[in-house]
Amino acid sequence: MSRIGKKPIAVPGGVKVEIKGKQVQVSGPKTKSPLSWTLPGAINATLEDDGKRITVERTADLKQTRALHGLSRALIANMVFGAHAGYQKRLLIFGTGYSCKLQGQFLHLNCGFMGRGTKEKPQFEIPVPEGINVTVETPAARGNSEPAKLLVDGPDKQLVGQFCAEVRSIRPPEPYLGKGIRYEDEKVTRKAGKAFASGG
Repeated sequence: MSRIGKKPIAVPGGVKVEIKGKQVQVSGPKTKSPLSWTLPGAINATLEDDGKRITVERTADLKQTRALHGLSRALIANMVFGAHAGYQKRLLIFGTGYSCKLQGQFLHLNCGFMGRGTKEKPQFEIPVPEGINVTVETPAARGNSEPAKLLVDGPDKQLVGQFCAEVRSIRPPEPYLGKGIRYEDEKVTRKAGKAFASGG
């Protein structure tokens, strides 16, 4: 048995789970529309204890099926947690003049690209996907020590992570001054700048 796959998933209060054939749908306090996952062919999920517990089983013992067993259980558990409590990531934007602003369903970013953007138009305009929330906590960075801050949250773990990764990829942190976009818990390995010997 898969060590992950065989663990039952507890369904907290306020979360509703529906299983119709291979389709699993989860809704809760954090969802506007249900989260869904289609089970692979050899994997089945069952609601037990009046909807308070989900068990995931497989009908074959092939290597790929064992892997899908654990994967399916993990994805359903993520959906249950996301519908109940949600996921969130905080991004820090370091750099003099770097800033972020939310304009409708678009995130506006200015992060040090010379010749791109104007005072009226941001350097980057990123659409915010439906299903996640973006909150600008600190709109502008102050030097390389006080960053702009951005909070991304939502019930879908994959969607939150993907959006944050796309934003970070615009300006990953550089190792000398630490400028760029990073996760709150990310450690950036710093390098010493080049040393120039004075002429004799």
